[in-house]
Amino acid sequence: MEAQHFVALLGSLRKASYHGTLARSLQSLAPEGVSIELLGPIQEIPHYDADVQAEGFPDSVVRMGQSIKQADAVIIVTPEYNYSVPGALKNALDWISRLPETPFAGKPVAIQSGSPGMIGGARAQYHLRQILVFLDAMVLNKPEIMISQIPAKVDQELGRITDETTKKLIASQLTALSRTVGMHRA
Repeated sequence: MEAQHFVALLGSLRKASYHGTLARSLQSLAPEGVSIELLGPIQEIPHYDADVQAEGFPDSVVRMGQSIKQADAVIIVTPEYNYSVPGALKNALDWISRLPETPFAGKPVAIQSGSPGMIGGARAQYHLRQILVFLDAMVLNKPEIMISQIPAKVDQELGRITDETTKKLIASQLTALSRTVGMHRA
């Protein structure tokens, strides 16, 4: 298999977030030949403002857009806030959507979410899928990663996923994403 490079976009701002632990664990669960880089923090991106855009795109937006454009695939790891996508993640996607030659166009994207509740961030994922349609991304449909009761499955202090079933499911998603990239390249 030809080497593949994925980038992970984290929707959480908290330093000790469960989702940050998930994102930092991705490389250890990736199939052989796949490298995964965590993108720069979304808090570096200013609030979207068309007046700011008219003066030129902020460097943080340009860098993130270039990283996405150059990657073979993107993994979005996000919590659910108020039944939807966190505002900072939506803001980053709004900026990136306005870059010339939209970086997400035709790009394979996997989504991972989790929550302390029972549905694992499903509502955020469905809103995110709507946003990604506008960005012309190719969203991986299965396997879906919606981690319910995430505090029992991720140890923030140790910085790792502790639930074996969750690890296996994430590894299977990364393998499916790698296969999708392979088919996309052919």
